[in-house]
Amino acid sequence: MKLEGTQLVDTNGEDVVLRGLSFGWHSFWPRFYNEKAVKWLKKDFKCNVVRAAMGIEVGDKPYLKESEFSKAKVKAVVEGAIQADIYVIIDWHSHNINLEEAKEFFAEMSKTYGRYPNVIYEIFNEPDYESWEEIKAYSEEVIKVIRENDSDNIILVGCPKWDQDIHLPAANPIKGFDNLMYTMHFYAGTQGKWLRDRTDDAINSGLPVFVSESAGMEATGDGPLDYESWQQYIDWMESRKLSWITWSVSDKDETCSILKKSAKSEGNWKKKNLKESGVKIRSLLRHYNVDR
Repeated sequence: MKLEGTQLVDTNGEDVVLRGLSFGWHSFWPRFYNEKAVKWLKKDFKCNVVRAAMGIEVGDKPYLKESEFSKAKVKAVVEGAIQADIYVIIDWHSHNINLEEAKEFFAEMSKTYGRYPNVIYEIFNEPDYESWEEIKAYSEEVIKVIRENDSDNIILVGCPKWDQDIHLPAANPIKGFDNLMYTMHFYAGTQGKWLRDRTDDAINSGLPVFVSESAGMEATGDGPLDYESWQQYIDWMESRKLSWITWSVSDKDETCSILKKSAKSEGNWKKKNLKESGVKIRSLLRHYNVDR
């Protein structure tokens, strides 16, 4: 894939829209990080992309404490996606800047997987209170490391306030690199039309946008599904050919975790193993990804 203007396209210049699921933090739900689960998400949910959310600071075995365990989990998902012939996002899942650790990690990932067109790098999941100037400086350093090994795969760049202040990179984008996109995240029960309008303005200014995390409930990840608002977001993304990822493949007792505790680690989930959000996102993905 590459960018033409703000649109993802394939090698033939045809528009590409990626739709799929993010695994939950590997440091909380490592049991789902395996090749069979990826294969099931392609086969049954019709995902054409998955996202490996590697937890950096929190959980039982975060990257800063258990780097080899963390990389092994991410690699299982990446290699599962390569085998399944779908795309995969390697996500540095943090709310804080850890520059040297990120550079080391993405140097290894880009050296190992840069030759595969399946791979997308998400270099800062959700900055919270960092300024765009701080995020931009961090991102430029990490992008340089990746581009030493991988000249063209897509790189996703975060923005302030949990990927909602997309207007800030629109006003001051990173220069000197190709195939960069900027992430916007929404939770339809909390964020409404204002975030779509802000994102439209960013796109119209020339900023390529990728919705790398989203869901239909409140931003806490809990509370009831807001079906009306969620569908408004989906209609909006589809009308603009924006790629979108839903959160998450996990079994926590919360609305956004799509699986019940009864779900097997390696897929083959039945309807009885899915929560309400899991049933809905499966239906959405099977609708939008089939024959498109």
